[in-house]
Amino acid sequence: MNFKSKITKLHYDKNAKGLFFGFLKFCSIFYGLGSGFKNLLYDKSILKPEKVNAYVISVGNLTTGGVGKTPVVSKLAKYFIQKGEKVAIISRGYGGKLSNKQINVISDGKDIFCNARLAGDEPFWLAENTKGAVVITSKNRVEAAKYAVKKYDAAKIILDDGFQHRKLYRDLDVVLVDSEKLCGNEQLLPAGPLREGKEAFKRVDRIVVVSKNVNHERAKKLAKLTAKKMNIPTTVCYTEPDYVYNIKNGEILDNGAQITAVSAIGQPEQFYKFLTNFKIKKTVTFDDHHRYNEDDLPEGIIVTTEKDAVKLKDFNRTDIYALKLRTNIDIDKLLENQQTTAN
Repeated sequence: MNFKSKITKLHYDKNAKGLFFGFLKFCSIFYGLGSGFKNLLYDKSILKPEKVNAYVISVGNLTTGGVGKTPVVSKLAKYFIQKGEKVAIISRGYGGKLSNKQINVISDGKDIFCNARLAGDEPFWLAENTKGAVVITSKNRVEAAKYAVKKYDAAKIILDDGFQHRKLYRDLDVVLVDSEKLCGNEQLLPAGPLREGKEAFKRVDRIVVVSKNVNHERAKKLAKLTAKKMNIPTTVCYTEPDYVYNIKNGEILDNGAQITAVSAIGQPEQFYKFLTNFKIKKTVTFDDHHRYNEDDLPEGIIVTTEKDAVKLKDFNRTDIYALKLRTNIDIDKLLENQQTTAN
């Protein structure tokens, strides 16, 4: 287990203790002061977010990675595209080789201009799976949004992982919650997975409970409780395994095959659980956004996530497969009673 994986394990251990954990909790005090001060400046209107001439939706979460934001971003974009609207998705581009200090157009909605190594795995996946949407990466979300409006006449801007990025005004803040892991040990970074305290829910317009399970009863109950307790409209996003396919030729892998499961995502445990129809001889877990080389992969049939697969397509192997997930969310319900036009 690598260092980052050990930290993640602590984040979701409510009984964590020891000297190292104590040190992390001490560091969390300073993280909380910095995060809280920034939010206070915005809450008191000392700092003000900048508006652009488009309707802006942020899809984010309170915890570090792995909740399932990217498929929800894609679903939202497709919803508006089907209505004939011009949509731009803006991501920070974490993990890509392109400098995010500049504005990088990954896709103009028709053509994709970068591979996964340059763009980052999530922006590239969005470009491949959200035809019609402009995909841009940049650290400066304000300038990226302005560019999308000016260059592509974008009427809808969707921020991938934008909840903590308060410089850009948003018309709708959507926050995702993992139905299984929730807020982990409920500690702030680096002792826990929280990017900011639970007081941040005051800024939330919609909550999406993400159910990564074939049994969705827990998620449904959690959504009802959350909506009642927090008085925030809450929707369930259902994520289920569909099939496993070869990333070169699309061939479907038969159930019962012996495989090695490989992933480099924020929370890999559920991915491995989704592969129960196969004989897993080994799991290989890398840090989130890991840049693969061919020596990383053992011999035999490899099954990975679609997020990882975009980085493995150019490898000189024909035995790499990806798990296709079904993501179902009622976008009409998510946007219910929300005026989706720019202010």
